[in-house]
Amino acid sequence: MKIQKKLSACTSILVGKKAMADNSTIIARNEDAKTAWPKHLTIHEHKEFEEEQVFVSNDNKFTMPLPKVRFRYSATPEWTDKFGLFEEDGINEYGVAMSATESAYSNPRVLGADPLVENGISEEAMVTVVLPYIKSAREGVARLGSIIEKYGTSETNGILFSDEDEVWYFESGSGHHWVAQRIPDDCYAVVANQLAIQKVDLDDPDNFMYSKGIVQFVYQNHFEVDFDNFNFRNVFGTHEYSDEIYSTPRVWYGQKYLSGDNDQDPMSEELPFIRKANRLLHLDDIAYVLGSHYQNTPYDPLNNDNADGHKFRPISLAATQESHILQIRSGMPVDVRGIQWLAMGVTAQSSYIPFYPAATDVHPAYKVGSETYDDKSAYWVYKLAGVLVDAHYKEFGKMLKDTQKEVSILLNNKVHEIDAKALTLSGQELRDYLTTESIACQQIGLDKYNELIAKLITASTALSPLSFKVDVNL
Repeated sequence: MKIQKKLSACTSILVGKKAMADNSTIIARNEDAKTAWPKHLTIHEHKEFEEEQVFVSNDNKFTMPLPKVRFRYSATPEWTDKFGLFEEDGINEYGVAMSATESAYSNPRVLGADPLVENGISEEAMVTVVLPYIKSAREGVARLGSIIEKYGTSETNGILFSDEDEVWYFESGSGHHWVAQRIPDDCYAVVANQLAIQKVDLDDPDNFMYSKGIVQFVYQNHFEVDFDNFNFRNVFGTHEYSDEIYSTPRVWYGQKYLSGDNDQDPMSEELPFIRKANRLLHLDDIAYVLGSHYQNTPYDPLNNDNADGHKFRPISLAATQESHILQIRSGMPVDVRGIQWLAMGVTAQSSYIPFYPAATDVHPAYKVGSETYDDKSAYWVYKLAGVLVDAHYKEFGKMLKDTQKEVSILLNNKVHEIDAKALTLSGQELRDYLTTESIACQQIGLDKYNELIAKLITASTALSPLSFKVDVNL
């Protein structure tokens, strides 16, 4: 199997409940792959089968049996399953959230000792074979870990799990070995295409989990001798120049914004994994980071005056397919507890639309869209707005920002209204209500962006290179 670094991937944020102003847990990620590759949003209902099902990947033929009972869950699959499902993120009926994956890379030493498995589990399958079968974030770590130990994995990845109380980050470091760390309640982490977990406390099962035999594997292959200071990133990860321009600057900017740091080096490979913010965080803080491109630094590619504007890979970029913030809110009934905030297309040019995963259906525009532009597709509506702004950012950037602000205000108000009513309902009546209101939220976003598109097209007619100023005296 050919193993190489593919520099197209994601940026993730994980936040413990005491670090958030509203006591929510947060896992969030930009899914980056291609500039024109739509995503859909779907609900898989709870289903009980008479016999065990068998999962077979269209990507690499990874195969495994699945339990007879599949819990309800939401997901954002690709527009086609030709290359695999890539369901990527969702929340299940037990209020457990999962996001997979944050692509990462292992060094040749560990891969030489425990190679990746060509038909092992990969990003494409992870949400599908894990999320519908777990009742807590910790169970998610355990299930994925057992799958990797048994079947191996074909990739190095980071996976995010959360529930009402805990947030976990899972990293596979080789064909069969992995570690996971619980994010402390009062902390956050920003991850960008590198193995990120640092010191692993092998004697702290409340906050760390890891593969069977990992200590023996590391010791026998002479990768580490001081297990009191076992640093997973140093043992399994990479330290290359590409990391310093592609990955660490994104972590640097996220930490700079959330913690107020000014003295860290954006190319440092020693940036800490776990950080504390300099304030209680809100949802819009997370959205800002995921939509960022080094604003107010010399590295912003949208500022033509910056000589270093294209030195580092930004967090938000044209290849983003969708961005999600999975919010699990403390003390809420399970069917109202989770909100899947979904921004279709490029995060910096889109808006996060709230969706309640207990809904039974989604807006028709979230069910369609292929690789060719389609005005009936939510993905393509948001994508078109971004493309039109890109052509004349100096002239149109403010119009986009005004629309984003308006949508944010409308939808945050809508969530307050939905929550208040939802808390008085239960059963099918609640699910029907959440369906109606989630679709209404999606419609608000589409309406406002279609209004923006109309304005952008109209204004663009005056910006043609064929324009000519006519002398009034002629």
